[in-house]
Amino acid sequence: MPGTDPREAVAVIAGEVALPFLPELPARGVGGDLIGRAAGLLTGIPVDYVHRTYRLSASPTAETRRARDYLRWDLDALEEHWERRGLVGSVEVLKIQACGPFTVAAHVELRGGHKAVRDRGALYDIAESLAAGLVEQAEEVQRRIGVRVVVQLDEPSIGEVIDGTVTPLTRLDPIAPVPVHDVAETLETFAAQVARPVLLHSCAVPRWELFARLPSYGLALDFTRLRARDYDPLGEILDAGRVVAAGVVPAVDPGLAPERIADDLADRLAGLGDRMGMPRSMFGEQFLVTPVCGLAGATPSWARRALAIASAVADAVTGA
Repeated sequence: MPGTDPREAVAVIAGEVALPFLPELPARGVGGDLIGRAAGLLTGIPVDYVHRTYRLSASPTAETRRARDYLRWDLDALEEHWERRGLVGSVEVLKIQACGPFTVAAHVELRGGHKAVRDRGALYDIAESLAAGLVEQAEEVQRRIGVRVVVQLDEPSIGEVIDGTVTPLTRLDPIAPVPVHDVAETLETFAAQVARPVLLHSCAVPRWELFARLPSYGLALDFTRLRARDYDPLGEILDAGRVVAAGVVPAVDPGLAPERIADDLADRLAGLGDRMGMPRSMFGEQFLVTPVCGLAGATPSWARRALAIASAVADAVTGA
């Protein structure tokens, strides 16, 4: 979400979406960005910020404390809004999200300067620690506002990890690819540890070979990237009963009337379903409608409209 005020973000989210979520505000900078926020969730693994890069540390750091402060303030804002608006007990499910372990390991450095993904032991430690931190956060959300929690893992760099294209310390020491089956096994173990419904979110080109190996996960995808060759693997995901979040709403204002955008996107999504031979009931049972990616780069007014458009598109394709 745009901005730095969690109270404003919570007010927008609670008013516009069927599946509310704990906001992330990367404009707050170090500790509030994608990697820094994940650092605040790690249990027993302190993270420092050195030369514009996050790095594993031997002892607790100011950056870790700042990230945890941001998380606590966001939870405070959420609880305050829920109580003030009388939402406790009326909202059943809320989503929390965090950068996934492979993207964290692709960006956080070991103390020697190498990326953590280069060391499989460090990678697995990060995954286990992050899962434990998300369990703690989910339990706190449940305790504070009485909702069931689903977890979204943001993995924008997972393709680079699989392809072996993560930027190394030097060009003479490239980072080896992590095989798809190892990535899948780690993520399935992660989901078992979290013990809640989990969505894997990636705005990149779909990695169907990986997704097929993740039966515990729903998928959040940028649907503007889908091509005809993607319809069969997407259909297999849906036939398996898995949830799919369709990223269709622009992340920044395209300068068109919201009603026109909603109608156009609903027609496109319904048309996609028809081409795939999907029954319309599947949209209500297994689909969510979302922006194509995060709204951190949007204006506050567009963030509100984008979430409202997503709800309107979902209503249109389900006939609500």
